[in-house]
Amino acid sequence: MVTNGIGGYASGTVSGMTTRGYHGVLVAALAPPVDRRVCVPAIVDVLEINGRQIALSSLRWGGGHIAPDAGEALVSFRLEGTTPIWRYDCAGVVLEKCLWMDHGANVTRIEYRLLAAPAAVCLSVGVLSDARDYHSRTFASDWRPHVSVGDGLLRVGTDDVELFARLSGASVAVDGAWWRNFDLAKERERGLTDAEDHVHAGVLTCELAKGVAAQLVLSVGQDVALSHGALADERKRQADLLALANVAEAPDWVQHLVLAADQFIARRFMHDGTPAHTVVAGYHWFADWGRDTMISLPGLTLVTGRPEIARSVLLAFADVLDRGMIPNRFPDAGTEPEFNTVDATFWFVEAIAALHRMAPDGEFLAQMYPVISSIVENLIKGTRYGIRIDPVDGLIHAGEEGVQLTWMDARVGDRVITPRMGKPIEVNALWISNLRFIIAAGETLGKDVTPFRPLLADALKGFGRFWSDDLGFCYDVLDGPQGHESKLRPNQIFAARASTGALSTEQCRKVLEVCERDLLTPCGLRSLSPDDHDYVPHYGGDQQSRDGAYHQGTVWAWLIGPFIEAHLDLYNDRARAMEILSPLADQLRIEGLGSIGEIFEASAPFAPRGCIAQAWSVAEVLRAWALIAEHKVAVSA
Repeated sequence: MVTNGIGGYASGTVSGMTTRGYHGVLVAALAPPVDRRVCVPAIVDVLEINGRQIALSSLRWGGGHIAPDAGEALVSFRLEGTTPIWRYDCAGVVLEKCLWMDHGANVTRIEYRLLAAPAAVCLSVGVLSDARDYHSRTFASDWRPHVSVGDGLLRVGTDDVELFARLSGASVAVDGAWWRNFDLAKERERGLTDAEDHVHAGVLTCELAKGVAAQLVLSVGQDVALSHGALADERKRQADLLALANVAEAPDWVQHLVLAADQFIARRFMHDGTPAHTVVAGYHWFADWGRDTMISLPGLTLVTGRPEIARSVLLAFADVLDRGMIPNRFPDAGTEPEFNTVDATFWFVEAIAALHRMAPDGEFLAQMYPVISSIVENLIKGTRYGIRIDPVDGLIHAGEEGVQLTWMDARVGDRVITPRMGKPIEVNALWISNLRFIIAAGETLGKDVTPFRPLLADALKGFGRFWSDDLGFCYDVLDGPQGHESKLRPNQIFAARASTGALSTEQCRKVLEVCERDLLTPCGLRSLSPDDHDYVPHYGGDQQSRDGAYHQGTVWAWLIGPFIEAHLDLYNDRARAMEILSPLADQLRIEGLGSIGEIFEASAPFAPRGCIAQAWSVAEVLRAWALIAEHKVAVSA
C-alpha cells in the first residue's frame, strides 16, 4: 500500500497481479479524500533482450491463466519505508523497480534501474486505463476513452477524468483496445463480482542504460514532469516523519508503523475552504469515519509527534458538529455527512483530552471548550436517535429500531446484527471520562464547572448497575428492549481503565481475567465469547455472511490498545504487556505488508480478513507500544 496524503493510493500484490477490484497502480482521489477512481488498474512492463521478453508484472485472466508471468524473473521484494522495491534477475539481466506517489497529488511514479545486462535492454510499458469508482467494475460495453499521443506523452481522456503517462526518453504507440476478463480472485472469496475489463490505452518504449534510472510518471488532471529527485524527496519526507516520532531506538516494526500511520492522514477542507486534515479509516474501501478518526488520532498523531495534525483534524470535525454530534461518516461521493453514531462524539472529546495531555495548548483548549460544552447541552435535552442522558441514573441512553449506533454496527438488509439499544457500557465509560476532562479543562480555563459535577456524580453512581456478581463481569448493555444484555463482549474493557475510574480494583481484575481468558488472541480481542450461542468462528463468504460474523466473534486488532492500557493500569507489568502486544508485529509481514489489517478470524490460525490496512489497528498498536515503553506520556484510547 502506497498513499498520497489526499485519499489516493497505489496498491496491489507482489507479483503485480490484480486480485481485487480495489487494486490499482493509480487510484486517484478527485475530491480529497473521496471520489476515488481506479485510473490505472495495472501496467504491463516487459524487458526485451536479444529477442527474449522478461515480464516484470503478472496478469491473471478468467479461468486462472496467468500471462504475462513475472515469476520467472522476480527474485525479491522489500519495503524501504513504505516504498516497495522489486528485484529481477533473468538471462543475465538484473533490474530493480520501485514505486511511490507524490505527496499531495494524484501522481504515481515508477523507477526502473538496470544493474547488469549482457546486451542492450529495451523496456516497454503497456498502460491499462479506466476511470471507474473504486467500488464498481468496468466492462467493455461501458465506455471508450479518447487516446492520443504527443511529445512522448500518452493521454487518455474520459468525460471527467484525464490520465497522462510519460516514460523517460520513450516513444509512444496508441492502442485503445479492450482487454477482457481479468480475474479478481479475492473478490470471488468475498462473494462479489470477480471479473472486469480494461482499455489497453497504449505502450511506452525506451532503451535502458546501466545505472541510469528510467522513470514512468502516471498522473491525473495534468501532465506532470519527470523528476529524478522525486524519490529522494519522498525518502526525506519519510525520514523526517521518523525523526518527529523519535523512534530511532525503537524496534524496526515500530518504525514501520510510524510510516504506516502517516498513510491514513489525508487532506480535507472545512466549509469555508480552509485546508484541514482527516483520517482515512482503512484501505481499500473506507473513507473518513468520525469514530475511527477519533479512536485513531492519539496513535496516529500524538505518539508520532504530530500534534498539529491532531488539531487540524479536530477542527475539521468541529466544523461539522451538528446537534451535539460529529458525523459517523462522509460518503464517498462527497455529499452531506451522516450522523448515525452514538460514540463518535464521545471519542471526539477523548481525542481533545489526549491532545491536551500530550501537547497542552491553552488557546486551542479555549477554542474547543464551547464545542464540548455544547455536546453536553445537547445530551441533556436529547439529540438524534434517542441519544440522551437518562435523568434517573445519569447514564447515556441511545437507540431506535432499525439503526446501529455503536462501533458494533453491522447489519444484513434491514436486520441489525448487534443493535445494542439501551445503555452500552463503552459509551458510558467514555461519558464518565469525558465529564472528568470537561471539569478539569473548565477549571484550567477559569470556567464555571458547577453544572457538570452532578452529571459526573450521577453517572458514576449509575454505572454501578453494569456490574453483575452473578456473571462475574459487566453487562454489555443496560435497559435494552429485552432487559440487560449479558453477552461477554470486549466493550467492558473501557470501563477497566484508570481514566474511567468507575469500577473497583477487584472488578477491574475480574474484567481483565475474563477478557484474557475468553477474548484475547494474538491478533487482538474477539468481539464475542466462543461460549456464546451466537458466536461465529469464521468470517467469510458473501456480504450477508460476512456482516453476520463481523461482531459475533471476529477478532479486532484495535481493541489491543484499551486492553494493554487497562492491564498496565492494574498490574504495571510491562514485560507481560509486551508479550501480549508483540505477536501483532508479525502482521506487518503477512497480509497488508508494512501495516496491520482490520479484523481476523476468531479461531486459530487467526487469518487476516477485511481491510489490509486499518487506521485504528495501526494507531492502537502504536499507542500500546508507547504506553509499555513509556516512550510518550500515557494518553487515553
